[in-house]
Amino acid sequence: MSEQGAADGSVGLRADCGSCFALCCVAPAFSASADFAATKPAGKPCANLAADFRCGIHTRLRDQGYRGCTVYDCFGAGQKVSQVTFGGRDWRTAPRSARQMFEVFPVVRDLQELLWYLTEALALPQAEQLRPRLRQVRAEIERLTLGSPEELLALDGTAHWRTVNDLLLRVSELVRARTLGDRRKQRRGADLVGARLAGADLAGANLRGAYLIGADLSGADLRGADLIGADLRGADLSRADLTGSVFLTQPQLDAARGDADARLPDRLRRPGHWTG
Repeated sequence: MSEQGAADGSVGLRADCGSCFALCCVAPAFSASADFAATKPAGKPCANLAADFRCGIHTRLRDQGYRGCTVYDCFGAGQKVSQVTFGGRDWRTAPRSARQMFEVFPVVRDLQELLWYLTEALALPQAEQLRPRLRQVRAEIERLTLGSPEELLALDGTAHWRTVNDLLLRVSELVRARTLGDRRKQRRGADLVGARLAGADLAGANLRGAYLIGADLSGADLRGADLIGADLRGADLSRADLTGSVFLTQPQLDAARGDADARLPDRLRRPGHWTG
């Protein structure tokens, strides 16, 4: 399996709902808001969940007020917990394992997200000098995801994220080497809520963790920009060029607005709710 093949989800870094026991519809809690039509406590099945673990309003989630569900991605944690960690035993027929399964799910989800970022980093040509270390760390994270429920619940997730984040920062700097000295493009963690950035030159910008909620990024040049953790909810990406951007995820795109003219990385799909 090639590293590029891994990046496009062929090794299970994308959700396979048919192999999951609807863990994202049960384990997390959510509150009535613009993203969810009703409040649901953690560990309680969503009212729309059917007996066969399918969503009863899957094709109408946005219309029914469940926009939050449409932008969620478990990065393959659902099927891994369902079929590997718990060996295909679902929480309905094996209720004694339900609580533990729901507690394990977010742990594995976080690890799977780390795997996604590491896999993308491995596919970047600029990261060649770091590939041995990236492969080593990726293999270790993958090993952790295959642990027992008890082992998973005992993990120190913060320590693993710190290790991975340090590597991703180094990869980001290699990709953005030409813009590191440009202060205008160092916007890590910046509050850009509702910012007017239409047509802005943000190529190679550091936008890690930036708050871009509702920002106008229409026609912006985001080639090679680091977008890890950037909050793009409601941001307008119409006609924006995101080719070559690093660490941009499908959930980030799904949370944004856009059109048919936006240019996206090959590994990501154009959200169905975008116009045009």
